[in-house]
Amino acid sequence: MKIISWNVNGLRAVHRKGEFLPFIKEYQPDILCLQEIKSRKEQNELDLEDYLEYWNPAERPGYSGTAIFCKEKPLSITFGFPVEILDKYKFNEDKYGDPNAEGRVLTAEFKDFFVVTVYTPNSKADLSRLSLRYKQWDPAFLEYIKTLKQKKNVIFCGDLNVAHTEDDLANPKQNEGEHGFTKEEREGIDNVVNSGFVDTFRHFTKGKGFYTWWTPFANSRARNVGWRLDYFFVNKEFLPNIKKSEILKDVFGSDHCPVLLEIA
Repeated sequence: MKIISWNVNGLRAVHRKGEFLPFIKEYQPDILCLQEIKSRKEQNELDLEDYLEYWNPAERPGYSGTAIFCKEKPLSITFGFPVEILDKYKFNEDKYGDPNAEGRVLTAEFKDFFVVTVYTPNSKADLSRLSLRYKQWDPAFLEYIKTLKQKKNVIFCGDLNVAHTEDDLANPKQNEGEHGFTKEEREGIDNVVNSGFVDTFRHFTKGKGFYTWWTPFANSRARNVGWRLDYFFVNKEFLPNIKKSEILKDVFGSDHCPVLLEIA
């Protein structure tokens, strides 16, 4: 089974560029998890006859949103966080800090595991959302996946908007303390790892030079001056089932490239 995650940075835009359907045809993912779709289903002209489609768009037009396309019908679909987590972490006090209003989390349950696609809030260049990220989002999401893990295995993937270690971005010294590489954001991933979840790409591949996002400026992608912001995590008990975890750096259409997980 192949699962692919991709921040498309606007699904309509990728489709108009002629990149999306050829990508589906070439890789034939069993499950495709998308982030930053920036649209609703009815706004798209896609016809994926082999796939069931589950869309979780943001209330705000042209912003955020997630989707899961899959060949097998899930046992259940969950849109966003449960109410008790929203209330516990006081998300509802700020509508556009509410992950459910922004379509940031979508969960599909299958026989042997949950698949969660997630688009983590960006802390912003002025770090105006760092407090939301550190005090609300990261602990809320971790609590959510730990709750799922009590029922069955968990695979979660998406744009986590953080480079976890110095190996995960081309210029760590210059970006120390900048959004996407603050100690608070990195601590959020530390907490995920310490809770028994494994960064599958790093399980197979060590070292620098492996990135999933590049700024559109200064020819950064061609020069591979990027950041690894897109991940697949699984609970450690499920790790023996993972055959490979790869970055599909040659797939274009977005400022992010897809990442792939193959399960035995």
